Amino acid sequence: MKITKLETIWFEAVPDAVWRQQSPHSRQALPNNLWLRIYSDDGLVGLGETYYLPRAVSAVVHDLLAPLLIGRDAFDIENHWNNLFSLVNFCGYAGAEMRAISAIDVALWDLVGQHTGQPIYNLLGGRNRESVPVYNTCVGYGKYPDYSLWMEGRAGELAQDLLKQGIKAMKIWPFDQFGTTLAGPAQPRGKVYLWGQETAAGTLGHFISDQELKAALAILEDIRRATDGQMSVAIEGHARWDLPTATRIARALEPYNVMWLEEIMPPDNVEAFVRLKASTRVPICQSERAFTRFHFRQYIEKPASDIIMPDLSWGGGFTETRKVCSLADTYYLPVTLHDTIGPVALWAAAHMMLHIPNAMIQEIVRGYVDGWYNDVLTEPLTITDGQLRLNGKPGLGAALRPDFTSRPGAHVKITTEEKVRGW
Repeated sequence: MKITKLETIWFEAVPDAVWRQQSPHSRQALPNNLWLRIYSDDGLVGLGETYYLPRAVSAVVHDLLAPLLIGRDAFDIENHWNNLFSLVNFCGYAGAEMRAISAIDVALWDLVGQHTGQPIYNLLGGRNRESVPVYNTCVGYGKYPDYSLWMEGRAGELAQDLLKQGIKAMKIWPFDQFGTTLAGPAQPRGKVYLWGQETAAGTLGHFISDQELKAALAILEDIRRATDGQMSVAIEGHARWDLPTATRIARALEPYNVMWLEEIMPPDNVEAFVRLKASTRVPICQSERAFTRFHFRQYIEKPASDIIMPDLSWGGGFTETRKVCSLADTYYLPVTLHDTIGPVALWAAAHMMLHIPNAMIQEIVRGYVDGWYNDVLTEPLTITDGQLRLNGKPGLGAALRPDFTSRPGAHVKITTEEKVRGW
């Protein structure tokens, strides 16, 4: 099965002011994504996806990686990954390069699944479970104003609504509001809006007051009261705090029996996480900004983490993520895969989570799953009673909707065998 063509698709953003007027509770997600299709000589099309800086990722795909794929056998996935990684690692691999490799890898697995008539989880070695439990990351979108609910004092109400859908776990980031932002020195805590919503990115904070700590914990208390302890809560840190403050936050969370504390510091200094983990009973989750098995290895072996959260569509696709999951399993550590990205990424994560033995729980954003994800793909994801299931169809089990590339703002670029020969 020879690869004949690579295609990338991304969309222009609507101006922030226009988006916020039209969709005050929603983040403008679509312009952050890049979709990639790989065409084969037997008429099949494999689909991949990644997130962040889509123009840059598209350039990496067409200007650098396409010549190593077009004209070669799609079945040689491990060799393709090794070739692409070796090339980009010549100048340093993380960033747009790894995102491009991730999208390519997912598309190749989709191609092979379609060719063999098997869902990807069977190609990986079959299922360890028929469904995986989900938790809701409380981002607002469409009919679900989840972010504004918990930020405006109605976290308990939000938790009750999730329980009605059978979702028994949720993730919030109550400490971010007290950290420093990207607004500059004149207003160190000023709000910064990107893609139609306040960005979670910020600079490293070095102090949180008793009053601020109490205000953040009050959100957890509201959830506990409203659900009688039935709702599990994960805490996202967005890498916003230094070690002493992170330690203080972790110790303050101990009475609340949280599911985990995720990436409370930047992921670059593993030793800082070793010190944090040794100083608290709260489970530490290391997350999506650790790329490939080489970065995760340190968190697993030091030890610096209790729960491992790769992002399949950022950190190497199926080929690399299964190795991270296997390494975690060697140390008896559970895996939860990252989402909040896009529909293809979630479909891919679901295949991996049905397969691996150490799957814990899968991240979703219910507003995305019930909203714009269905504007992209031909098949909806099935979540019932808080469990995610797949349809058993070959490959990923879904494709881009037929009208997708003809929508306003679409940028489509194609590299063919003829073009590669010309290089």
